[in-house]
Amino acid sequence: MQTTNKPVTVMNADGLILGRMATYVAKRLLNGEEIVIVNAEKAILSGKKSGKLEDAKEFLGVGAPQRGPFHFRRPDRIVRKSVRGMLPIKQPKGKQAYKRLKVYLGVPSDLKDQKMETLVDAQARKLTCPYLTIGEFAKEIGWNPGE
Repeated sequence: MQTTNKPVTVMNADGLILGRMATYVAKRLLNGEEIVIVNAEKAILSGKKSGKLEDAKEFLGVGAPQRGPFHFRRPDRIVRKSVRGMLPIKQPKGKQAYKRLKVYLGVPSDLKDQKMETLVDAQARKLTCPYLTIGEFAKEIGWNPGE
């Protein structure tokens, strides 16, 4: 029996708008691709910082810490959860697609020499509104980068 190695797409999230990147990634995952997202902490949330933090802190107050819902504070988990929200996770195809996604903070040493892809349509160069990175957002809601 011969195993086939599927090509893995490495996507650099540096300077990409989170929602737009997540839609492209979700669509490609549903088509059967394996995707690795690197530099998750450098993805961008558009909007005023105060409004985003106010919404997040209100959301963090919902639920019980032991039973859920669980609110992630790490940037890689925030990005992963954003993609999950765009997948039909209750169906088997959505679960399989979600398993094909990996998200990392920074660039792991084994992926440094691979060609990284970026999405032209999701770049934040055209943004005229205020924005903040996922890393800044995560620090504000309680993520400690040293952990």
